[in-house]
Amino acid sequence: MKEKLVVIGNGMSGLRVIEDLLEINKDKYDITIFGEEPYVNYNRIMLSYILSKEKTFEDTIINHQKWYEKNNITLNKNDKVISINKENKTITSQNGKTETYDKLLIATGSKPFIPTTKGSELKNVIAFRNKADVDTILSTIDKNKTAVVVGGGLLGLEAAYGIAMHGIRTILVHRSGSILSQQLDTKGGKLLQKNLEKYGIEFKLNTTVTKIEGVKELEKVSFSDGTSAESNIVVFATGIIPNTDLAVDLECKKGILVNDFMQTSDESIFAVGECVEHNGNTYGLVAPLYEQGKVLAKKLAGVDVEGYSGSTLSTRLKISGVDLFSAGDYLGDVTTEELILLDEKVGIYKKLVIYENKIIGIVLYGDTADASWYLKLLKEHTDISDLRTKILFGKSALSGDSGHGGNDINAMGDDEEVCGCNGVCKGDVVNSIKEKDLKSLSDVKSCTKAGASCGSCLGLVEQIIVNTLGDEYNNSPEGICNCTDKGHAEIKKIINENEFQTVYDVFKKASWKTQEGCSKCRPAINYYLLVKYNDDKYQNDKRSALVNDRNFANIQKDGTYSVVPRIWGGLTTPKELKDIADIAVKYEVPTIKFTGGQRLDMFGVPKEKLAPIWKDLNDCGFVSGQAYAKGLRTVKTCVGNTWCRFGTQDSMNMGVIIEKLTWGSWTPHKFKIAVSGCPRNCAEATIKDLGVIGVDSGWEIHIAGNGGIKVRVTDLLCKVETDEELLEYVKAFMQFYREDAFYLERTAHWIERVGLQYIKDELLNKDRVFFWARKFEESQKSAQVDPWAKAIEDGFTREFDKIVIDPEDSHSFEAKEML
Repeated sequence: MKEKLVVIGNGMSGLRVIEDLLEINKDKYDITIFGEEPYVNYNRIMLSYILSKEKTFEDTIINHQKWYEKNNITLNKNDKVISINKENKTITSQNGKTETYDKLLIATGSKPFIPTTKGSELKNVIAFRNKADVDTILSTIDKNKTAVVVGGGLLGLEAAYGIAMHGIRTILVHRSGSILSQQLDTKGGKLLQKNLEKYGIEFKLNTTVTKIEGVKELEKVSFSDGTSAESNIVVFATGIIPNTDLAVDLECKKGILVNDFMQTSDESIFAVGECVEHNGNTYGLVAPLYEQGKVLAKKLAGVDVEGYSGSTLSTRLKISGVDLFSAGDYLGDVTTEELILLDEKVGIYKKLVIYENKIIGIVLYGDTADASWYLKLLKEHTDISDLRTKILFGKSALSGDSGHGGNDINAMGDDEEVCGCNGVCKGDVVNSIKEKDLKSLSDVKSCTKAGASCGSCLGLVEQIIVNTLGDEYNNSPEGICNCTDKGHAEIKKIINENEFQTVYDVFKKASWKTQEGCSKCRPAINYYLLVKYNDDKYQNDKRSALVNDRNFANIQKDGTYSVVPRIWGGLTTPKELKDIADIAVKYEVPTIKFTGGQRLDMFGVPKEKLAPIWKDLNDCGFVSGQAYAKGLRTVKTCVGNTWCRFGTQDSMNMGVIIEKLTWGSWTPHKFKIAVSGCPRNCAEATIKDLGVIGVDSGWEIHIAGNGGIKVRVTDLLCKVETDEELLEYVKAFMQFYREDAFYLERTAHWIERVGLQYIKDELLNKDRVFFWARKFEESQKSAQVDPWAKAIEDGFTREFDKIVIDPEDSHSFEAKEML
């Protein structure tokens, strides 16, 4: 029987313990997690990127809802634990839940320290610790007002930078004489300050906030230097306090006291992260918290492990265009010596603090290429006596190589650390690439976690990938394409909040790098505009059409096309079969094949015969099967209770109804439906985007299946009793997918990104089902026009110079050559 593990805290340190634990022994515990915030686990280190709008919140999510469900983890979001009963081994939550535990993990993190200042209780005097803080900042900042950030540490600088990037006058107040005084010496701090002033940040050093004034909301901030500023927001980033609120019956000092195995004074209770104190030390950086987590995961899994012995702290600043690294004792004392390289004109400063011929401290500004090598020398207590004359010029100087770039990657040892946050070495990355056939930066991040935390090592990780894969490296940006730094979510937001007439209007508004876009972004923007306005209110941009969409047929490797007429629900008649056969003979179609979607595919049709064959098919009552489209492809059915002795519902008739209801609709990617008449599921409904299965009491509705390279079985959305209810859900699900998913995102990938619960929260609400169903009906008024008939009516022209080659198409290079 599984033991019960309860985790208090849904943040980075606690969830890293669970991730590592699942890799070691996924069957040992029944896991329940309580999170105070209303979100899944996200990367708090990336908040500064959300604030500066360089990333979206979606980019920061570490574990989506699907991950919790896949691992059978019960997640209680927006439910704070308020008490622990050690004797009964129970916890009680704010929402009134009581959970028993065999093992309890406290990962409550820390609380922001806001010094007592007159007016600090006013609205919009906040900290910078979570997504809610970011949301408040973004909704409050005003270009007519000044933003004040208090604290010149890591968080303060990142908050000031993020605000300043919106064109807001930003004053950073710091009580010390140089910024980042806990991570940099004075010289490094001055160089960093000079760089940050370029972004419009004003610095008040050796200064404090003396008074915050306002009636209900703040209006004015006064400083100890006698000056003041009209302001509507003050952000305090002045330190953190371990959150020990729940540890009233545990031993605490600065934090919750833990031993080398992260065990508290109660043998059944463990703690990890910013809330703990180990050997007199508390930590606020992610790397030591993850090191603690690795030890604790093994301890909980019941495997032998060496205890945690403390961490060597290293820091990188997460501000675009700023290269900064520090580690160890960067200040030194009278017993230490310093090796310094300084070029203020180009902005490079390197300092190594040496004690007994060993590096004990590092400061790098402007050139951090050798950070991992210096850190390795520090951690391994390497004697540098023979390296002193060249060590400041980097590892390449010792081997005779010049400069950095590719050569320094080759010079790195496999045991040199690449990602300090997650303790990933170069060898880990290289071996994962080779053994698991990783091709992209996102693949490597997902598999190894290198670059998945603060992101400051991504450049180094990418160099390793390029060096390992060469031309095989897939360097597609995480944004929509190379024309823009914006991702799909941000682009959709821009489109939904503004009015546009053309694709190219979006490019102008969203500051595209090119006026014409490319084969990736044009079809995507065109799709988002089609969904927003529908076909009748927006002129479909023909230049943005993919080659198959443009020709209403699938191009084949020999340059001919396949033509697929729609066969409703896979149900046909002898006359229809005879008509297809006669047409195939007339146009000398070399190959006809039954498809997996229960249709007939005519292969080998030359370009010049497309329009005539369409017309003949139209004359016989056929419309395009849209086998090329980002839209409904097929509705596959079994014979159901019409003929089958096991059938419970009329699946053939329902399949025809659904197909006639949904065809012609644009969707983010191809969309397949199946209707099975009973749970034997002969139509394979459980690997379709939308699967319908007949049961005695009505219908089961399944969603987000995939039968491609990576098979994904559907999730059950709900059960309905009547045909009318079923059709409402079909319409609602398709419209919600149309508007919520990203372009080229299959339903399987969409649900894995947003989580099943997200979709259930929307579609198990009758009012929302009604809302989405009506929107779908409205969109279909202009969508259900046979493209073959319209093309013939408009005059089918070649215009190959305007066709966009589908980047997904395995034959796209051949198509491009032919065109």
